[in-house]
Amino acid sequence: MWSLAHAPFALARFYVLLLDLAIPRLRRTAMRNLALGYPEKSTAERRAITDEVFRSIARLIATFARFPELNRENIHNLIRYEGLEHYLEAKKAGRGILFATAHFGNWELSAFAHALMTEPMHIMIRPLDNPGIDRLVEDRRQLSGNHLIVKWDGARAVFRALHQNEAVGVLIDQNTSLQEGVFVDFFGTPACANTAFVKIAARTGAAVILGYAVWSENEGMYVLKFHPPLEISGDAAEDTRRLHALLERVIREHPGQWLWIHRRWKTRPEGQPSLYENT
Repeated sequence: MWSLAHAPFALARFYVLLLDLAIPRLRRTAMRNLALGYPEKSTAERRAITDEVFRSIARLIATFARFPELNRENIHNLIRYEGLEHYLEAKKAGRGILFATAHFGNWELSAFAHALMTEPMHIMIRPLDNPGIDRLVEDRRQLSGNHLIVKWDGARAVFRALHQNEAVGVLIDQNTSLQEGVFVDFFGTPACANTAFVKIAARTGAAVILGYAVWSENEGMYVLKFHPPLEISGDAAEDTRRLHALLERVIREHPGQWLWIHRRWKTRPEGQPSLYENT
């Protein structure tokens, strides 16, 4: 019977430690981001959160390595649902579902496990820079029956999936350009967020559900959480703001499981200096 306790976590932790040492910019970026998001915390507290970020990445890698062994019979040893009823109710509406997710917890496992425990879905991805690694990652992502859509260039595929009352998962927490996004308050600092997600939701009437797989230390497993659908007003800036406010609340509950090593606040309002000059 499979569980994370039997996964090569120690090996993954070693590789992540090497990553931490080899690319010190990642830790510097995390500490800078945490200074922005948690000005009230001490340097030691921010360092502890950063350490947990790297442990979270190691759990993700260890789990990803075992994807070929996961199936409908053993997946429940690794993850359970919380809020599946929100997904099932949204399916009854017949307009498709847009999953808003983030680089939080185990974003690779969340979609993979949902396909095994309920039904396959579509995942919007950005191809990796290394073609060989990209092929490996894409192959494993599809082992549970999921379908891949390449970034926002695949808008037609997204509309088709929603028209067929299927689900599409999109990572919404990455920095974007001024041309593609609007600034929203995120951890007290303006962050440029893509508006395409909420615009598609408004156009199609698809349900918008925040979903993610968070690690539960007490249970020794992941919990795949689905929130109630977020009401979409049609005001792209306001809908994007409310969606990110919800995401921030979730991250604050488990700060060590979000990818703070990403330069989330890279794009700045016109005239404002970079927040990463020394990182």
